[in-house]
Amino acid sequence: MSKKPAVIAKSKPAPKSVAKPKEQPKPAVKEKAPAAPALPETVVVGQPHRHDSAALHVRGAAAYIDDLREPEGLLHVAPGYAREGARGTILSIDLSEVEKAPGVVRVLTAKDIPGQNDCSPSIGGDPILADGEIIFHGQVIFAVVAKTRDQARRAARLGKIRISARKPVVTADDAVIRSSDDVLPEYTFTRGDVADVIAKSGSMLVDSFLIGGQEHFYLEGQIALALPDDNGGMLVHSSTQHPTETQHNVARMLGVPDGNITAECRRMGGGFGGKESQASQWACLAALASHHTGQPAKCRLDRDDDMIMTGKRHDFRVTTETAYDSTGRITGVNVEFLSRCGCSADLSQGVNDRTMFHADNAYYYPALRIHSRRLRTDTVSNTAFRGFGGPQGVLFAERLMEIIAFKSGKDPLDIRKRNLYGKNRDITPYGQVVTGNLLPEVIAQLEESADYRARREAIAAFNAENRIFKKGISLTPVKFGISFTLTHMNQAGALVNVYADGSVQINHGGTEMGQGLYTKVAQVVAEVFGISLELVRITATTTGKVPNTSPTAASSGADLNGMAAKRAAEQVKDNISNVVCRDWKVPKSSLVFKDGQIISGERSMSFGDACKRTTQARLPISATGFYATPEITWDRVKATGRPFLYYAYGAACSEVTIDTMTGEMRVDRADILHDAGKSLNPAIDIGQIEGGYIQGMGWLTTEELVYDGEGRLRTHAPSTYKIPCASDTPADFRVALFESQGNIEDTIFRSKAVGEPPVMLATSVWTAIFSTIAGLGQGAIPALDAPATPEAIMHAIKSVRA
Repeated sequence: MSKKPAVIAKSKPAPKSVAKPKEQPKPAVKEKAPAAPALPETVVVGQPHRHDSAALHVRGAAAYIDDLREPEGLLHVAPGYAREGARGTILSIDLSEVEKAPGVVRVLTAKDIPGQNDCSPSIGGDPILADGEIIFHGQVIFAVVAKTRDQARRAARLGKIRISARKPVVTADDAVIRSSDDVLPEYTFTRGDVADVIAKSGSMLVDSFLIGGQEHFYLEGQIALALPDDNGGMLVHSSTQHPTETQHNVARMLGVPDGNITAECRRMGGGFGGKESQASQWACLAALASHHTGQPAKCRLDRDDDMIMTGKRHDFRVTTETAYDSTGRITGVNVEFLSRCGCSADLSQGVNDRTMFHADNAYYYPALRIHSRRLRTDTVSNTAFRGFGGPQGVLFAERLMEIIAFKSGKDPLDIRKRNLYGKNRDITPYGQVVTGNLLPEVIAQLEESADYRARREAIAAFNAENRIFKKGISLTPVKFGISFTLTHMNQAGALVNVYADGSVQINHGGTEMGQGLYTKVAQVVAEVFGISLELVRITATTTGKVPNTSPTAASSGADLNGMAAKRAAEQVKDNISNVVCRDWKVPKSSLVFKDGQIISGERSMSFGDACKRTTQARLPISATGFYATPEITWDRVKATGRPFLYYAYGAACSEVTIDTMTGEMRVDRADILHDAGKSLNPAIDIGQIEGGYIQGMGWLTTEELVYDGEGRLRTHAPSTYKIPCASDTPADFRVALFESQGNIEDTIFRSKAVGEPPVMLATSVWTAIFSTIAGLGQGAIPALDAPATPEAIMHAIKSVRA
């Protein structure tokens, strides 16, 4: 494979794009922000190595939990719930028919839990099995343990549950009107006297719109396999982003020390945040069945049950009053985010805080009030989803830019540039200074490479000539903070084992869900030792090797685990170096680890021989490494500090076509330029950018969650819930990495996180739709919510034409 990273993803041109596609120039703009120190040239890091499981994936040979060889005596667990009713008191539970069903070994209820009946990641309120009360439709009340999965699922439908039902609170608007019982306290960022600024402004706008939620729709559903040992312990294979939390919840449920439980995950078939906290319940049910029967037990949810029983991306009602001057520059923003959190807190504090952190996106608000309510509804508890609340904040900011541009008659891109962070305008609503701001360069480069101005003119001409089909184009930026905002979670551990023949095994706290984390960390270790990537073997994430880990989330997997693995490898490298220097009588500074050799002047030794010598010298060639993100602080009470180590930047330009008779929409072309610092693996990073954009596009255009008035999810299968498919990908799809000198912060090889920010690049699709519809009316702001489904588009078109 070529050692030169291919930073541009090639694709076929789209004949349906208005302007003739222009060949994309190579990135030429350099950072004008403080430059990162020069790094030595890397050999393994920075190269487009394939994903470690790529060949296994395409052959269908990658082993997920349901592919593991089933042990003798394996039992299967299926959840049971009340088919009717979303909120109410349980009057009676008749499980007699369930117990008599073929193959049933045991039926479990809340009274069978020996320890704590809760699997919450935070302040409680998430019972493993309902006890006396149900708080949302689909809440698990009992679990069937049977000899086959089919038997368990069939038996689970035989339970007879009587409920004294109450009218459920379903939407955010319902919660505001009917309830004051929020799941968490309100929270606010303020700066200046925003009410006075708005009152005295010559130009202001009032706006309100809805942002929908999103189903994770991971390809591998929720699953866990519990294996009891002969001494009161248990190994739990779980499709989880957070093995330590799974371990803790299982132990707490069984009333045993954490050390009795080992949680392990080799790979997930997707997670996207839906397996950060929500995987624990199914691991607990498998473990509870194993505990009571003494046999192995597996719990794998059916897709419909998975969608009904697990949380989604938070949806919002957003209302704002905003003031701006005659040039379109914002002078004051007063915004309220009403978040539908569901029946419990889960991760809603962090998610909603992150919405507030990104309500500015890339823009400076001189005076502001950003207010958040975390509303309780009688629906499944919403949870983490890629971006962790940030995408909702970004969508608000970009809609704001579109409305100001529309009302002032200016190009939306010019309004965006006018409001960007800059000199003397660099303090965020939460008090952090914006550093290393690459957006002016990123936007300028993308504006040129995407031929934005010429295409905008061509689109205007097309729209003037066509009555039914209308086109639009939008270029939007992203500024996304990288770190957990819960400061103590910014830590990681790793174990690096080197063997006497020079081969290596690594283990760390990060989990692999298809994003290429294992490959990146292996590249880091191979780089430290100067060996080929093929010599580094990746092993399953397990609490038995690296304990007390943080979840793989917040885009920080490579930042944290890569640095921990690097530190462990450097300890081993130091021991090897000491032995070589002793034998050769040379200074350590003269040693070079390269191409599987250790070199000093004219002398050389293979890495394997050096490892063997080190073991003979009775020095360890195994080490643990630990990393805690430096320089981050966050005082949540005072709402000030530095919650993020750095920002990742990017921009996207999307062109759409709308059928104004049906509301159907097509994305014709997408141009993306994204900042990954010094990319650890350009091929994997480009894949993440492409996937994030498409997932974000689905959230904003086709993926609609529909609940009925009784709180029942009606879109709980792919027949009714529409994720993007291959044909929805833009025919002309251009993705490039911004040519960077590297992160100004001392991150792993000066790279930047790339997991979550690309989701927000798809905001440009929604704003392109918005601006297209705005051009159809006579001055009315389009009543367009998200997602912009055909029905929503038609509603918005009617709103501006009326």
